[in-house]
Amino acid sequence: MQLINIQEVKPNENNPRFIKDYKFKKLVKSIKEFPQMLKLRPIVVNSDMVVLGGNMRLKACKEAGLKEVYILKADDLTEEQQREFIVKDNVGFGEWDWDVLGNEWNIQQLEDWGLELPINKEDKSFDLFDIEIPFYTPSLIEPELEELANTDNTKNLINEIEVLKAPNELKEILKIRASFFTDFNFQKIADYYSRQNKDLKQIFEKLGMVILAPKDALEKGFVEISENIFDL
Repeated sequence: MQLINIQEVKPNENNPRFIKDYKFKKLVKSIKEFPQMLKLRPIVVNSDMVVLGGNMRLKACKEAGLKEVYILKADDLTEEQQREFIVKDNVGFGEWDWDVLGNEWNIQQLEDWGLELPINKEDKSFDLFDIEIPFYTPSLIEPELEELANTDNTKNLINEIEVLKAPNELKEILKIRASFFTDFNFQKIADYYSRQNKDLKQIFEKLGMVILAPKDALEKGFVEISENIFDL
């Protein structure tokens, strides 16, 4: 094993596995927080200094600003063995015991470390630690109605719809869609909501203008659990 200038290591352009978006950002963050791990798991290269194992780690190290990396030379492998190593190094054998992880480990830490946590879309009883819903503390001053939303975009669209040569039924449909471009001030809405009667509060909740809890958001369809929830 050697510690060398990171510029001497060549990325493998034909590497079949990649990490992108939030997962790559987590890898960069992990390297910054725990650089000692790189010595325990050096990047494997061939005699030409091309990466056989650790292609994404090399990219993340560069992103993290590292100038040097630990490498391990595998210069006694045939070309076929090198190709085999590239694939086998990225194959995940075995399965996680989710019960043990859930009981013995900190779930947030596991997610921060890059572990892909399973989500059962049908089971809405799990801990919604990863759904970020803003919470607003009502102020002492009740806002004016015009402060609840900026309707300029919606009004402009409705004006454009009005002059269209189209059936009135279609215009009404388009006007409903135009309402989606209203810019709501949810802090002001929370201020206003907190001072209203029960019936009016229920309408606010049904429209999703106020969400009291993450599970309410799920049950009413304002938030959906999907395979991409960790991208949100």
